Amino acid sequence: MSAPQHPLLRYLRPGHVATTACPGCGNGIVGQSVLRAIDQLGLSLDEFVFVCGIGCAGWIPSPHFAADTLHTTHGRPVAFATGVKLAAPDRRVMVISGDGDLAAIGGNHLIHAARRDIDLTVVCVNNRIYGMTGGQVAPTTPQGVRTATTPEGNAEPAFDLCRLVQAAGATFVARWTTAHPRQLTAAVKAALVHRGFAFVEVLSQCPVQYGKLSREGRATDTLELFRRNSVGVRRARALAAAELAGRWIVGTFVGAEGDDE
Repeated sequence: MSAPQHPLLRYLRPGHVATTACPGCGNGIVGQSVLRAIDQLGLSLDEFVFVCGIGCAGWIPSPHFAADTLHTTHGRPVAFATGVKLAAPDRRVMVISGDGDLAAIGGNHLIHAARRDIDLTVVCVNNRIYGMTGGQVAPTTPQGVRTATTPEGNAEPAFDLCRLVQAAGATFVARWTTAHPRQLTAAVKAALVHRGFAFVEVLSQCPVQYGKLSREGRATDTLELFRRNSVGVRRARALAAAELAGRWIVGTFVGAEGDDE
C-alpha cells in the first residue's frame, strides 16, 4: 500500500527541492494558500507565469512551483510581470514577493501598475523587515521597533500598503495574516478571478530577524499576536482610531467582499 501524498504535491517540481525558509517562517503557509486557491478554482499551473524578486518571499514560487517562473532583479518583479502580461495577455501573471522588494526599491513600479489597473495578481508577503539580508529596517517596519539599522528604534512611520495601492488605483485590495490561512486562500481566489490589478498583503512571521530584534518572540508568539490583534474591515468601521491603534485591519478593502471577520 503506497503512502498517502500531500494533495498539493502535484503542483511542486519533482524531486527534492530544499527550502530556503528559516524555521518558523510563514512562507510555507503563504505558498500553500496560493496553491490551494489555484486548486480550488480548478486552474492549471500551465496557465500561469509566476514572477518574484530578491528576498525571502521570492523563494516561494521559485524553484518550488512546477510552473513558468521568472526570478528577477531586486525591486523589479512588477515591471517584469507587466512585460509578461503585455507579451502574453492570455497567461495568468502572479507576482509573489516581499514588502522590501515591492514597497522600497520597487515602490514606483507597484504604484504605477496599480494606477494603470494592469491585470496582475500581486501577493506581498509582509514580514516587516529585511529578513534575508540581516534584519535591516523596511518601509513596513512599525515606528519605534529596533532593527539591525535602527538600534534605537525606527523613527519613521510604516507604510500601510493596502491604503497605498488603494489610493494609487488598485481595483482589488485585501489583507490577511498567516494566522488566517482559510481567509487568505479565499482572498487569493477572489484576486485570481478579478480582472484588473489585484493586491493581497499577507502579514507573516519572521522569528529569526523581526521576532528576535523586535522582541516579538517565536513564530507561535507572532501567530497568536496576529490572531489577537487583527480586526475585520466591517468591524473596524465602527471603531474609533484610538481603538484601532496597534491593530491590523484584515479583510477586503476594495473589490468583491470576501471572507471577513
